Amino acid sequence: MNVIETKIPGLKIIEPKVFGDERGFFLETYNAQRYKEAGIKENFVQDNVSFSSKGILRGLHYQKPMEQGKLVQVLQGEVYDVAVDVRHGSPTFGDWEAVILSDQNKRQFYVPPGFAHGFVVTSEVALFVYKCTDLYNPAGEISIAWNDPDLDIPWPIDTPQLSDKDKAGIRLKHLSEAQLPSYE
Repeated sequence: MNVIETKIPGLKIIEPKVFGDERGFFLETYNAQRYKEAGIKENFVQDNVSFSSKGILRGLHYQKPMEQGKLVQVLQGEVYDVAVDVRHGSPTFGDWEAVILSDQNKRQFYVPPGFAHGFVVTSEVALFVYKCTDLYNPAGEISIAWNDPDLDIPWPIDTPQLSDKDKAGIRLKHLSEAQLPSYE
């Protein structure tokens, strides 16, 4: 596998080795030993699947407590995937990284604990899967406004379809220190 380091330490783009022929392809989506060697040492405790149509934007979400790291990928379709550093005291606080994930490029994106995460579907549909380093904690989930002007993320869509939770997302600068994960 090829690991691409991003401008924000800890965020990683992973390109698995793909073995293919006229019958199709095979790829390994996770191997604890290989991922530890690549610097992803967390244990994953929960797997999730999301299916969405074009124009649906999910995020930007994070949890406190029970911060989740995520290893995300797309099995069908394409998404524009974003991670934002929301760790109080981080030298890259408020910085973000975006990557196109698709069934064609087969890339994965590792988003460590302490980052908000979101994606928008750019294909007709997308089947999105992800591993989490902690269990889902709905009481601790926080949504940052997808269009926060301070983040200035160039989403490839002007009017996405949003859940009520995401419509109520708040600007990063309006979150208190107690609502943010700590940089350690």
